[in-house]
Amino acid sequence: MKTKNYAVLTFLIVTAFSACQFQNATITEREITNNWFFKQIDSTIQGEAIVPGTVHTDLLNAKLIEDPFYRINEKNQQWIDKNDWEYSKTLIISPKEFEKDNIRLSFLGLDTYADVYFNDVLLLEADNMFREWEIDIKPYANEGENKLRVYFHSPINKGLELLKQSAYSYPASNDQSENGEIGDQKVSIFTRKAGYHYGWDWGPRLVTSGIWRPVVLKTWNSFRVKNTFIKQQLVSNELAELNAEITYETNEAFAGKITIKNNGRTLASSNHSFQNGVNKTSLPFTITNPKLWWSKGLGAPNLYEFEIIISGNNKLLHKQTLATGIRSIKLIREKDEAGESFAFELNGIPVFIKGANYIPNDNFLPRVTTADYEKVIADAVNANMNMLRVWGGGTYENDEFYELCDKNGLLVWQDFMFACSMYPGDSAFLESVKQEAIDNVTRLRNHPSIALWCGNNEINSAWSYYSKGGWGWKETYTQTQQEEIQKAYLDIFHNILPEVVANCTDGDDYWPSSPQAGYEPNEHAGYDNASGDMHYWGVWHGLHPFEDFEIYKARFMSEYGFQSFPDFETVQKYTVPEDYDIESDVMASHQRSGIGNLRIKEYMSWYFNVPENFEDFLYMSHVLQAYGMKAGIEAHRRAMPYCMGTLFWQINDCWPVASWSSTDYYHKWKAMHYAVKKAYEPVLLSGLSNNDTLSIFGISDLLNNIQANLKISLIDFSGHVIMEKSIETTLKANTSSLLYQFNKNEYKFSENNTALKIGLLVDNKPIADNMIYFSKPVDQDLTEANIQTKLIEKNGKWYVQITSDKLVRYVYLNFEGQNEFFTDNYFDLMPNETIEVEVENGNNLKIEELEIKHLGMISY
Repeated sequence: MKTKNYAVLTFLIVTAFSACQFQNATITEREITNNWFFKQIDSTIQGEAIVPGTVHTDLLNAKLIEDPFYRINEKNQQWIDKNDWEYSKTLIISPKEFEKDNIRLSFLGLDTYADVYFNDVLLLEADNMFREWEIDIKPYANEGENKLRVYFHSPINKGLELLKQSAYSYPASNDQSENGEIGDQKVSIFTRKAGYHYGWDWGPRLVTSGIWRPVVLKTWNSFRVKNTFIKQQLVSNELAELNAEITYETNEAFAGKITIKNNGRTLASSNHSFQNGVNKTSLPFTITNPKLWWSKGLGAPNLYEFEIIISGNNKLLHKQTLATGIRSIKLIREKDEAGESFAFELNGIPVFIKGANYIPNDNFLPRVTTADYEKVIADAVNANMNMLRVWGGGTYENDEFYELCDKNGLLVWQDFMFACSMYPGDSAFLESVKQEAIDNVTRLRNHPSIALWCGNNEINSAWSYYSKGGWGWKETYTQTQQEEIQKAYLDIFHNILPEVVANCTDGDDYWPSSPQAGYEPNEHAGYDNASGDMHYWGVWHGLHPFEDFEIYKARFMSEYGFQSFPDFETVQKYTVPEDYDIESDVMASHQRSGIGNLRIKEYMSWYFNVPENFEDFLYMSHVLQAYGMKAGIEAHRRAMPYCMGTLFWQINDCWPVASWSSTDYYHKWKAMHYAVKKAYEPVLLSGLSNNDTLSIFGISDLLNNIQANLKISLIDFSGHVIMEKSIETTLKANTSSLLYQFNKNEYKFSENNTALKIGLLVDNKPIADNMIYFSKPVDQDLTEANIQTKLIEKNGKWYVQITSDKLVRYVYLNFEGQNEFFTDNYFDLMPNETIEVEVENGNNLKIEELEIKHLGMISY
């Protein structure tokens, strides 16, 4: 089981250094993590609690429940969310803390309906998982021991109460209320809580409660800074005009001084008059020839560390270090011959977006570790991505996630937490949404990685108020009800959220819903739109063949995907041998798309032979997924600059499951992730066959034209060369261009037994390569191959050396039960070609333990 962790608070107002040097540095903060206890109300179930944590994980740690992810344990744990729970501890306030004028308790995350009692006085009734809450405990505090209790009401019972009070129910397509044993009662929409907790088509229904982010005791006397925003008012290569906007709280007015420094150099310093209460002040400053922040592939993700120092009455009052990157990021939507563009421009450079959709790393959020965040970000970076979309059915991520994106040059498309549902429009709900947005935009706005704020996931296209399309939701309501629901939609996504973004940022772009053909609510997305962004689910849901990726083009493809199972070693972690059938109860439970398992099998029959062996079927599902997603990504990149982005669904999982992910719950790469890594390289060669004509495209993210040599070789599966050519060509900068065409009828060859190998060289050094096949794998003549392998060491690194006398397709290498990682896998091996694949953690491996799978050895 993973251990809990939460990113260390990034907004520590007084550093340890300043606290030691200056007796009057204003504020101290202490996380309240130890000696918590939990209990079920009206029950004997109780135990020690871990904070941050959840009821489910505390029950698991106390061995009161089994692992919810193992086999079908989830089903017998639905009782947990129907009960109330209490967390309590004795809070010791030291004499030094007690003497301060202000003593506050800050709750950075309460999940979700939580009443907070301090010394038996009710001080807070929280009702939004995504908000931060602060209570003044000074009037009720004792020096020494104090009693702190947090009472969590059942989110299901609260939801049922709200449903009963509502004039009608609301659509919530992914709310698995039947699995939650409450029938067809969709209650998730009433509660500001992560939607995926109620189930999704890739996730279980495990509706949590608990103190899911830290509790912090804050003490100070007269003055504190609540937050600082480095507003980037104008950014160019020559000059950055910035403004430090400081929100502060003080018990008394005073004359003070603000100083901004970077690396010990004073950038600005000015006297200010600080007014009583909560107020804002600002200090403008400039940086000449700034080192700009760039996304991966365009340059270094440079970060500046700004020191903000405030003094008054001859005392240091505040000292803070804030890291941010200087950049200009814009969403460019301009009319053109086809429709309207949808492209991101970073520091004046159009950027083709290569990335993925991201969901929470676990159903139990507090046990996501630093290592988990580092791994998923490394997986994105190592697959040549430059953006992740934080999807709207999960949560606004921990600071640590965005810090890693900042440091690694990953842009972030940030959804607000609304997905695939309609929502109430009463004043209390709308006010909660507004405060949630303010809390999270304020918390995240200094991160240079944030490229876009998006109102919701798929609601505009699902509701489709102004057309007859959509998911059939609105037809179940009367005209009056439709108007009421539509008003709530407009209030949230076209009034409240864009106003918060406008008021709390320095001009960040906002997009109401993904997908959408234009900004206005009547511009619903479809597969024929030549503007906005697209979620293309013709492949998978619509049973479109993979070849249709070439037909359905988008200005920006923000969702598309295809499923696979985890590999066999992952499946073994949540099953027993009797479950080894894709239609077994356990495998069906770990597949939340109702059409999923048979849909994989159907597509597989179109392109590959379908194995009967369970383990081989899992392998083939990986191969199938990689095959389809390679086709999709190459089609999108070939369409550049008409299409300027591709974000596949999805990079990760929240539990072990068959899903659209490219890496599984344990962050193990599937075949798809290796295919993505190749397809997202800065330079891509891609072939497109149209009747008798084969076209070879060069797609470049580089910012300069390159003179290159295109080499093409037509080779049969036994290694005989039918044709070789070398063509001098120009690879055009930051676009897709046609490099070469030829008529296949010029050469005599069998399409089922021949491949075209293409490569691009600059100064005789390869910068891109690819393989083009003329028939589907199911039709190819793959004969028995003689494969030779060695394990070799070079300069402290280990490699598997592999060669074959015949073409071998989708070679999968694995050392069972070992913690190794191959830098390439599921690759094609050309006849008489030797490939060396680096294997990390390979020093204790033995070549005779190497397992190999490939298409030619699968039994059918």
